[in-house]
Order: sequence, then structure tokens, then C-alpha cells
Amino acid sequence: MIVTLDYESELPLYSQLYDEIVRGIADGSLAPGDSLPSVRSLAGDLSINLHTVNKTYQRLKQEGYVQIHRQKGALVQPPGSVPATPEFRAMMSRQLRSLAAEAVCRSMKEEEFVEQCRSAYRSLKGENSS
Repeated sequence: MIVTLDYESELPLYSQLYDEIVRGIADGSLAPGDSLPSVRSLAGDLSINLHTVNKTYQRLKQEGYVQIHRQKGALVQPPGSVPATPEFRAMMSRQLRSLAAEAVCRSMKEEEFVEQCRSAYRSLKGENSS
């Protein structure tokens, strides 16, 4: 899996790394049972602080995307193993409302907004956008 971080972004690096790993799990480039690189290795590869990677891995563990074992490291869990909790649904609603507000302010049509959401979801599921 190739991780791309924007070091100039206002979004913290740990959030960007979290998003990249979750996206890799969703699109299948990280399969269930795959080991993530060690904290030290990934920090070195990305030229970021060890604590940034550790914070990301702890958040992935807390959310159920990985299990952390002493000898095996961080292991990817199957995509369906993380339930859509009420807290997740509330967070998703807040984020979508923010995106929708920006779309409205930029005069984007509702159909285009919905199609963008559908296309993003389907691309991660490996489906065509028909």
C-alpha cells in the first residue's frame, strides 16, 4: 500500500495517515490479516514522528480496524467487522452536512453531489458507477 501525505495540509498527519489506511482496507489493497509496517518503519518511510504513527495505530485499534499483537504487530481486520455504530453515523452525518454546505455555497447541483458520493462509495467497493 502506498501512503500519500500532504505535509502542507491543515489536516493533521495522523488523520491523513488514518484515512489512507482505512481507505486501503476499504478498497482491498490491505487485506484481512495483513500486517501494517512497524511504527518505527512507517515513521522512517514517511519521515514523520514515531508518536504520529503510534497515535494513528491506536486510533485504528480503538475503532476496530486493526488488532495489535505483541509479536505480530498491527493486523488488518475484515471490512465488515467494524459496525456502523450510532456514533459513527452521527459523525458521518456531520461530515456530510459540512460537505453539502460547501457544495450548496459553490452552487453544485444536488444530483452532482449525490453522484460524487455514490461514485466514491462504489469505487471503494470495486463497483462500476453505472
